Amino acid sequence: MVKAEFLHHVGVNYLFAPWISWFLLLQSAPLQLITPQTATYLILWWIFAVPVVVLDIKIYGQWFTKGKRFLSTVANPTSQLSVIGNLVGAQAAAEMGWKECAVCLFSLGMVHYLVLFVTLYQRFSGGDSVHVMLRPVLFLFFAAPGVASLAWESIVGDFDTLSKMLFFLSLFLFFSLICRPALFKRSMAKFNVAWWAYSFPVTVLALASTEYAQ
Repeated sequence: MVKAEFLHHVGVNYLFAPWISWFLLLQSAPLQLITPQTATYLILWWIFAVPVVVLDIKIYGQWFTKGKRFLSTVANPTSQLSVIGNLVGAQAAAEMGWKECAVCLFSLGMVHYLVLFVTLYQRFSGGDSVHVMLRPVLFLFFAAPGVASLAWESIVGDFDTLSKMLFFLSLFLFFSLICRPALFKRSMAKFNVAWWAYSFPVTVLALASTEYAQ
C-alpha cells in the first residue's frame, strides 16, 4: 500500500502528512519534556527531516526529468503538502538555532511553492477541476504562505516585512475562498475525511494572525 502511494502522483503528497504532524508536535511539546536545546530534539528533528528531504528529491526530481508538462499534468492542491513539509522543518530547525538548515529548507519550500502556485493558478479553470468531495484541499492554497510567514519569523527572530507579505498573501487567498461558499457547499453535505484540510490551514492562519497582532 505504501509503495502504491509512493508511486501515485497524488498519494505521494500525503506521505508528507505524518512528518508534518510530527514536526508540529515536536515544536509544541511541553518545555518540561523537551526543549530545542536538547539532544532529543536534535535527534527527532533529523528523524523527521530526512524522510521529507527524500520525498523532496523524489517529487521535485520528477518535475525536472519526466518530460514536458509533467508538472502541469500531475499538479494538484495536495502538492502543496510537500512545500509545507519543508517549511515546518525549517521552523523547527530555526528554533534550535540551526539557521543554515532552516534557510535551506525554507528556500526549497518557497521556490517550489512559487512554481506550484503559478502552475495551479494557470491550470485551474474553476471548482470543477477538483472533485466535489476533495474541494476542502483548496484551503491548502493559503496554508503554505501562512506556514512560511511563521517559519521566516522563527529564522530571523522577528515578524518582519517578508513575514507580513506572506501573511497578507495567506489572508487574501483565505478571503478569496470563503467568498465562494457555493464552491464548498456540496462537499459539506456529509462528513468526509478531507475536512482535515479546513482545520489545519485555518489554524495556521490564526497563528500567523496572532504573531502579526503582537
